[in-house]
Amino acid sequence: MPSTPTSYVLPAVGGTTVHELEVKRSRFITWIARARDEGEARGLVDRARAAYPDARHHCCAFIVDGGAVNPVERSSDDGEPSGTAGTPMLDVLRGSGMRDIAAVVTRYFGGVKLGAGGLVHAYSNAVSDTLERVPRVRRQVKELATVSLPHAEAGRIESELRRAGIEVASIEYDSLANYTLAFEPGQRERVDALLAAATRGSCETASAGHDWVEVELRG
Repeated sequence: MPSTPTSYVLPAVGGTTVHELEVKRSRFITWIARARDEGEARGLVDRARAAYPDARHHCCAFIVDGGAVNPVERSSDDGEPSGTAGTPMLDVLRGSGMRDIAAVVTRYFGGVKLGAGGLVHAYSNAVSDTLERVPRVRRQVKELATVSLPHAEAGRIESELRRAGIEVASIEYDSLANYTLAFEPGQRERVDALLAAATRGSCETASAGHDWVEVELRG
């Protein structure tokens, strides 16, 4: 029986990656963005239609609800011959391993028919070429703990924790710097030991449960 994922890759928040491919004078304009549910995915399609209202085809594919055992997958050929656009696009998204992702390919016909095989290759390549340009993050279930640090020492201690692989999920400031730390489940004792060494035993963590945390992927 499939288990609920504890880690997956998705597009970084805050932007849409756009790339254009020309095949025998037909233009294939691809938009790829994060989509956490069907509404956001269909919203990307609506934006592409509004941006290119004179285009005949706005084909799409998406994989959303990435934290589910079985994420929602949908695709549309939007008037292209059945199976030549949406399904190949979805296959590329599946092959990328990414979730919470939507792709729209707008096509302007260039006057030369591509045939079924040509369309499959064109729509597949349009998505795969754009995926190479998509900034991405890894979403993981992490154990969380909170700790309050004196402002004068917070920067130094934060640097030591980060060098040890402990992530900072959030910081709030009042009379102290209040950190929420994120780390691999089961590593609480290690985190406490690192913090004790960094603060000479003057600060302690408090458990904050588990939650999804996003980490930027580089390279």
